[in-house]
Amino acid sequence: MRAELVLSVCTGALILAKAGLLENLETTIHFMAVDGLKKIAPNTKISPEKRWVDNGKIVLSAGVSAEIDMSFYIVEKRQGKEIALEAAKYMQYDYWK
Repeated sequence: MRAELVLSVCTGALILAKAGLLENLETTIHFMAVDGLKKIAPNTKISPEKRWVDNGKIVLSAGVSAEIDMSFYIVEKRQGKEIALEAAKYMQYDYWK
């Protein structure tokens, strides 16, 4: 994989799994898609209770609303906590830690 960072939202994890990119990694996915992911990626640890999971190069969010939390997490990781909190405040969004 040549990408510096890959982000997945909701059932996008199914596409990454089908491509073999989640083999032996931890992932999250929308709770209604867990069974499908288990069939595609039996060696993947699925944690649907987590809003996002960071595997280094691949970061996945559970559902669509969790994508916003994952995005702020990435902003914080790359630009710092103050920038992430400022952006969340500007959006009037309660950033889940």
